[in-house]
Amino acid sequence: MADRSARKSKPARTRGPKKAGPKIVVSIAEVAWEQALPDVEDIAHGAARLALDGVDRAERIEVSIVLSNDAEIRALNRTWRGQDKPTNVLSFPGDTETDVAKAPILLGDVIVAFETATREVDQDHAAASLADHLAHLIVHGVLHLLGYDHEIDSEAEEMEQLETELLAQLGIPNPYQDHERRTS
Repeated sequence: MADRSARKSKPARTRGPKKAGPKIVVSIAEVAWEQALPDVEDIAHGAARLALDGVDRAERIEVSIVLSNDAEIRALNRTWRGQDKPTNVLSFPGDTETDVAKAPILLGDVIVAFETATREVDQDHAAASLADHLAHLIVHGVLHLLGYDHEIDSEAEEMEQLETELLAQLGIPNPYQDHERRTS
């Protein structure tokens, strides 16, 4: 896991759910997210919560969403995946094996790059809006934390189908229709 102590970001604000559910912390490390989407925290929180809906022991799950930029995600991608380039979203699994019955389950971190996400929307390789694309990237990242992957075609089809079903609940059209896979 990357050392987060050097990250220059605003203090994380936690939006607590009204009923028992996962703890989702949204940190904004790139102010352009708030400038482009004033309700960015609500979008991020809602997408993560949707992806976790129905997950066993969800009330014990903790997830961190970091809204970042290309420079940071490129450094993380280089360090952890050996790819010296920015990408739209990275997921870093936490410690899901816990022995204590009531201990939190630290599912992991999802980090999204502003410039890449914006560029994908501008190039029409993603959703119709930045808000929809952000929701998609967060759902995608959280599904990775839950063990879904897209390295082989059968896994990719399963993951894309689940993403499409979840996004439909938010009124977001199928992001894969007429587009090749763009998420990492």
